[in-house]
Amino acid sequence: MIKVVSFKICPFVQRVTALLEAKKIPYEIEYISLKDKPQWFLEISPHGQVPVLITENGQPLFESDAIVEYLEDAYPALAPDLSPEQRAVNRAWSYLASKNYLVQCSAQRSADKATLSERSQKLEKAFAAVEAVLEQGEGETPYFNSATIGMVDIAWLPLLHRAAIIEQRSCHDFLAGYPKVKAWQQTLLATGLAELSVSADFEQAFCDFYLSGETFLGGRSESCGDGRADQACSSGSCC
Repeated sequence: MIKVVSFKICPFVQRVTALLEAKKIPYEIEYISLKDKPQWFLEISPHGQVPVLITENGQPLFESDAIVEYLEDAYPALAPDLSPEQRAVNRAWSYLASKNYLVQCSAQRSADKATLSERSQKLEKAFAAVEAVLEQGEGETPYFNSATIGMVDIAWLPLLHRAAIIEQRSCHDFLAGYPKVKAWQQTLLATGLAELSVSADFEQAFCDFYLSGETFLGGRSESCGDGRADQACSSGSCC
C-alpha cells in the first residue's frame, strides 16, 4: 500500500492526500515532527521536507509536484481525454497554486494588520488571475475548467480550504472581491475532499498555529462572532 509521510498542517501534503482521496487510492499516513525529524525520514527526503510518498514498490518520491504527476500517470487519470496542450495548461495553473502555499502560510502568521496586508498582495494577484479565468468560463463548468474535479481543483484545494477556516474563525476573508473564486471554493468544499484529506484534528492544529495569540488573525478570532465582530472587521473584509 502507498504510504504518505506528513506534517499535519502542511498544504503540500494535503494536495497529495486530496488526489489520493479523489482517485480512491488506498494509502496509509504517518505524521512526523518537523522539529525532530527521524533519521529514516532524512534518508529518503533529500531536502528534509514533506510530503514524501512511498510507492507500492517501496520507491520514495519527494516534491508534491512530482508526486501528483506520478499519481496521475500511474493510476487512472482524473481527466484521461485531455490534449497535451490542455494538460500543460492545467499543470501551469497547478504550479501557480503550489507556489502560493507558503505565501498564504506567511500571510496567516502575520503579527499585525500592516504585515498581513503586505504579505497578502502576492496571494491576491493569484486569486485575481483565477477570478479572470473563471469569469471567462462563467456557467460552463462547476470546477476550474471541467464538469468533474481535476488536477487544478486539487492543487487549489489547500489554499481555498484554509481561506474558509480563516474566514469562519477570524472574519478575515482572503477571497473578498473574488466572487467566482468564492463560488469555486464552495463547490470544492462540498465534495468533502477537504475533510477527507486531513487528520481529524487538523482544524484545531491549524488554528493553534495560525490563530494563536502571536498572530493578527488570532486576535480577530477572539472577537469575531461574539458581538464585537463589527469592530474586529473594521478593515472591510469581514464575513
